[in-house]
Amino acid sequence: MSDHSDKYNVLFLCTGNSARSLLAEAYLNSLPGIPFRGYSAGSYPTGAPNETALETLKTAKVSIEGLRSKSWNEFSVEGAPQMNFIFTVCDNAAGEVCPIWPGYPVSAHWPFEDPAAFVGPDVEKRAVFWNVFRQIKTRIDIFVNLPLASLEGLALQRELDQIGATSTDHKNESA
Repeated sequence: MSDHSDKYNVLFLCTGNSARSLLAEAYLNSLPGIPFRGYSAGSYPTGAPNETALETLKTAKVSIEGLRSKSWNEFSVEGAPQMNFIFTVCDNAAGEVCPIWPGYPVSAHWPFEDPAAFVGPDVEKRAVFWNVFRQIKTRIDIFVNLPLASLEGLALQRELDQIGATSTDHKNESA
């Protein structure tokens, strides 16, 4: 567990920290009775959450209180929460040089389509966001149900990588 806490700290990283990483942070923090606390950040934060991401969370009845677009630098300085897990949720962040994180947290890449890049009618945009949110929700639900106490080192890394490799192609499902 993290220092001074009864929870594992989980950081979701993306480039802009306006959509996918915020969806993941908010959803993880909405789950009752779990030993995890979610955070999110970006390498080049946009400075504001995407409005459709916020609308998606509201529709899912997930709190948006306190959500903001922020730099990953906030989590690499002295006094920042020590991370136990770091997940990159977009292809751009996975290819970037990440800061060295204190405590060497377990990390994995969980790629998701960028819903903020969608160009088209609002109704279709909302459907794309909802689809990505459901994919994020599925992966987080699997993650929080892993038997962490019985998984160590490489076994845990394999499980997290497997979650990231889970097919997220649900384009034919209804939103």
